[in-house]
Amino acid sequence: MSDLPSRPRQLALDLPVDSRHGIEDFLIGPSNEAAYGLVEAWPNWPESWLRLVGPEGAGKTHLAAIWAKIAHAWTVSVAEVTQESVPHLISGGALVVEDCDQGVRDEPALFHLMNAMKAKGGFLLLTARSAPDLWGLRVPDLLSRLRLAPQATIAPPDDALLRAVLVKLFIDRQLIIDAGIIEMLALRMERSFAAARALVDTLDRLSLERGRRVTRALAAEALAALFPAE
Repeated sequence: MSDLPSRPRQLALDLPVDSRHGIEDFLIGPSNEAAYGLVEAWPNWPESWLRLVGPEGAGKTHLAAIWAKIAHAWTVSVAEVTQESVPHLISGGALVVEDCDQGVRDEPALFHLMNAMKAKGGFLLLTARSAPDLWGLRVPDLLSRLRLAPQATIAPPDDALLRAVLVKLFIDRQLIIDAGIIEMLALRMERSFAAARALVDTLDRLSLERGRRVTRALAAEALAALFPAE
């Protein structure tokens, strides 16, 4: 038996990931090309506001960041929209309001924001994971206004886009992955952007803890942990 001490496990530190949100980093496929085209069509929108809807991790924040850069827009969460903040929020003429489905704290303020931005000739991009009917809104005028707002939808990814997203997420974490492992992951994982992010996060952590590169065995371990067989 060797007298050498066993190699200690490395701690997986929660370090920030270099998640690039430039226009050149947005991966376009059949599931998001229509949404990308509608956002890119600004300022020739059919209305002063646009709803950007898609599942968790679908790229709404990335696409909203692209528009914010083009339109010189500020970005706030829906919780930051209050009656007192509306004059300041519309002053820039373009605004992203994120996570509108996560609980609108001040519904009259959001309604006022939409009207005030339109009166100013500005633009509003609202992101959410679902349609307004599922947000639990109680102000009928606000719900009606949101229902009539044009919608850009990001659907779950097709196979090619899912593989491309996996590659990008690994690159963001500076992990080198064999093409065969990408194929293995894409075939066995849940088919969603959120699942891709969770899978890459798990593999990044396991790779650091074990002090070795991502192998097929490590990939199989992550898949079994996140997507156990029925």
